[in-house]
Amino acid sequence: MSARVSEAFVLQTWPFREADAVVSFFTRDHGKLRGIARRARRPKSGFGSGLERLSQIRMSYYQRENRELVTIDSCELVQSQFSVIHDFSAACALDFLAEVSEQLLPASEPGEKYFRLLTTVLEHLRSAAAGAVWRAVTYFSLWAVKLSGFLPEMNVCLDCGSWLEDPEHPTRAFFSRFSSGLHCAECRRTQHLSSAYEMSADSRAIVQEMLRTPLSQLPERAWTQATAADLRRFLAQRIESHIERKLITVPVLEAAA
Repeated sequence: MSARVSEAFVLQTWPFREADAVVSFFTRDHGKLRGIARRARRPKSGFGSGLERLSQIRMSYYQRENRELVTIDSCELVQSQFSVIHDFSAACALDFLAEVSEQLLPASEPGEKYFRLLTTVLEHLRSAAAGAVWRAVTYFSLWAVKLSGFLPEMNVCLDCGSWLEDPEHPTRAFFSRFSSGLHCAECRRTQHLSSAYEMSADSRAIVQEMLRTPLSQLPERAWTQATAADLRRFLAQRIESHIERKLITVPVLEAAA
């Protein structure tokens, strides 16, 4: 039996037995784990608010050999997200971040870059800057897909390989739930993608900005729910295709404007 102390984000909790809870948490050094927090649901539990969704904590736990679930001994709250939950769209964004992380992250696989992504995005949400929710959700979605390894080339047609970003000959780009990348107008026609959505040139420019610029240094832009909504739809479809299930939080988030 080995005892560990790790910095972690709480992703999800489930009731277990009379007063216990099963907790899914993402550690900086050992990846996503699940464990049992004894008596965590009692009114005077020593865990307090440390097991709230996306709380950043210092988790103490131990794992017995051949046991899938670890035993959570205690947790120390490092950073709460309580300051943002009074805003409904921000609260929905927290649910979205937690659901995507729970579904995408493999068990027991360290992910330092993903841990830093969550830290950065949550810090931006707490900043309460104008448009912070939609900027943070878009940035998180893009990098979650990229770090998971299934972000396609966003400036070429998936079928014919034509360049979509020629400034002299602007090219429209389309995407479909049943395809993994973007298509030019001609390939959309020949592939009979009648249900395809169009991704604007502005949203494709946002992709390039976000891939090369930290979240806090992105160019000034008036962010609203409509900004890059087509890009978020595309990224949500890629995630749903990868995890083979619908994301519960997406329609709630997009309706939260």
